[in-house]
Amino acid sequence: MDDAAPAPGAIQDIVHRGVPLAAAWGIEVVSAAGGSAVCRLPWREELLRPGGTVSGPALMGLADVAMWAALLGETGGRDESLTSSLSIHFLRRLDPGPVLAEAHVLKRGRIIFGEVTIRSEGVETIAAHVTTSWASVTRRG
Repeated sequence: MDDAAPAPGAIQDIVHRGVPLAAAWGIEVVSAAGGSAVCRLPWREELLRPGGTVSGPALMGLADVAMWAALLGETGGRDESLTSSLSIHFLRRLDPGPVLAEAHVLKRGRIIFGEVTIRSEGVETIAAHVTTSWASVTRRG
């Protein structure tokens, strides 16, 4: 897409309005442009599961938000696509601390395909791998 990407803070505002749970969890849009985005989930005790690691539902939510941020960064902040599938593979538990999700649009069309990797902030080892598809939405009249 040719639209200039809004600043990460502007995309974060769009995400927080569109997905209030992202605002409640404090998800931050670190970067979003050219079909890629990085989002940060601060460490929050209420997102833990037994054993002191971040819960699967929190990681899936972060991945979904990161993918939307990547789409917003590619479309100038205007995207109403809808998640049609999300598959996550948990590779290892995350140490206590903030979590980063890096999303990439792989193919755009009527169906949009993307990939997200999740890791602890400051650690290069991937903790979860996500593939996702989205239905492109076109508003009529």
